[in-house]
Amino acid sequence: MPRPAVNVAVRAARAAGNIILRYMNRIDGLNIVEKQRMDFASEVDRLAEAEIVKELKRAYPTHAFLAEESGAVGKGPLVWVIDPLDGTHNYLRGIPHFSVSIALLDKGEPVYAVVFDPLRDELFTASKGDGAYINDRRMRVAKRENLGGAMIGTGFPYRQRSHLDAQLDMTRALLGQAEDIRRSGSAALDLAYVAAGRFDGFFEIGLKPWDMAAGALLVREAGGRCCDFAGRDGIPESGNIIAGNLNVAQAMVDAIGTHATPRLLMA
Repeated sequence: MPRPAVNVAVRAARAAGNIILRYMNRIDGLNIVEKQRMDFASEVDRLAEAEIVKELKRAYPTHAFLAEESGAVGKGPLVWVIDPLDGTHNYLRGIPHFSVSIALLDKGEPVYAVVFDPLRDELFTASKGDGAYINDRRMRVAKRENLGGAMIGTGFPYRQRSHLDAQLDMTRALLGQAEDIRRSGSAALDLAYVAAGRFDGFFEIGLKPWDMAAGALLVREAGGRCCDFAGRDGIPESGNIIAGNLNVAQAMVDAIGTHATPRLLMA
């Protein structure tokens, strides 16, 4: 049975999804801002975020917020972390792969998570200690025992291209063992796909809290593991994340660790 906070977050995610879909046929007329080099936001991101915050504030007026577009608002142990449109680059090009990501953190730890794919109407939810679900069906990470035959998701760090050489070395090391690597453009959905067993693993450099908070809880509650490139469990402050079942995650740590720079291995 979904917890009340998850139900509220689902309503917020669906409301944001309606806005995202409504503007899909008007992409050419959107106001687009380049926040930093190769990092774009549109008015859809802002409208969707405002709708999410409105829904959450109605139910939880004392909670704090950390959202991609509006930043940190309020203080306290309970913080809603929001990415209103994860995969903006895909969306602005008409590529049908993006999501809404919402998580509630309690003293820095995710306790509720929702990732919503409005195009496929797929809803990924989790509550700490209660498991992870896709459209009310229980999810489990894949059972693969090692990287042999594994399908791995990743993303290239457009915010941190200084790490590109290291990422390519890591990719080469993983491809020496895994079946293939996919770069889909939405970290939140990639992590949800790990939780659902669609991807065997995932790694990326330089993610922000709103990119991974919800997805990390989904993976954990589906029986998987999230850690940094040095193998330290939890949501990495560095944003350098590995996710998978216990065996695949460790195999990825072993493969990546020999190619990660000291800076990438820092907490």
